Amino acid sequence: MKNTVKYILIVALTSGLFSCVPQRKLEEEQTKRANAEKELAALKTSSMECDTKLTEANKLIADNNKAIIGLEKDTAISGTSYRSLTSKYDKLNQINEQLLDKYNRLLEGNLADTKKISSELQMTQEQLLKKQDELKLLEEQLNAQKKSLDELTAELQKREARVAELEGILKRKDEATNELKKKLSDALLGFEGKGLTITQKNGKVYVSMDESLLFASGSTSVETKGVDALIKVAKVLEQNTDINVMIEGHTDDVPMVGKGDIKDNWDLSVMRATSIVKIITKNSSVDPKRLTASGRGEYFPINPAKTADARKKNRRTEIILTPKLDELLKVLESN
Repeated sequence: MKNTVKYILIVALTSGLFSCVPQRKLEEEQTKRANAEKELAALKTSSMECDTKLTEANKLIADNNKAIIGLEKDTAISGTSYRSLTSKYDKLNQINEQLLDKYNRLLEGNLADTKKISSELQMTQEQLLKKQDELKLLEEQLNAQKKSLDELTAELQKREARVAELEGILKRKDEATNELKKKLSDALLGFEGKGLTITQKNGKVYVSMDESLLFASGSTSVETKGVDALIKVAKVLEQNTDINVMIEGHTDDVPMVGKGDIKDNWDLSVMRATSIVKIITKNSSVDPKRLTASGRGEYFPINPAKTADARKKNRRTEIILTPKLDELLKVLESN
């Protein structure tokens, strides 16, 4: 801008020194000069303004350059940071992909495990339901068995009570039998060992009398000493009304020769038993319903030997005393 102003001034001076112009031209020139000076002044002003703006612009440029340098530095730093962040991002992205892959594989494994567990759970539930059904069935069976056991227990208790009652009755019967044997032994004390024995077996008392004590050979009439023994027996029976009496006649195996009403050993054994029954009923108040006369003939020997001593033992009459079992029978019938 300064070079342009200088050039204009030089041209104007040159034109004033070397040109010969008329007045009009001079005025024109003066006018032009004045205009030029105005323009010059304007240009100076403009130049100054331009210088000021240029200065400001240069300052702005300098500031901008500084800013650019700062920005370049910042850009470099940002670039480094960016590259670092990009590297970290890439690594993170890689790690993320690896984690995602692991997650997917884990998810697939979990799905498989979940499916397996679900299948096992369903199977377990089915087994549990089956076990519950079995348990319910067992419970029903157990309840039925318990009911049956309760019934059996109640029945067993009843039976135990009956057994206890029967045992009590049998005990009383045995006690009565023992007492009866003692009474007979006391009553027949003088006859024991003299053709008379008293034994106890199977809950019964047996008074066994040899033929020599009661009868003559082949006779059905009781001898005096035999009558005395039978009367003593009758007195014991009279005092013990709860005793049943069986009179059994026994013979040896020697055939009986027919004589009157006695045709054989059967007749002899029965008639002897009947004779004893008659003596007992005649000499006591014993109820005849309690008495039974029977003959066994030769068929229940004490000793089966074919000797005189054996045959002597077999010729006997047995009075079998049995405590009545009415009380026991009532218990049995009630059940």
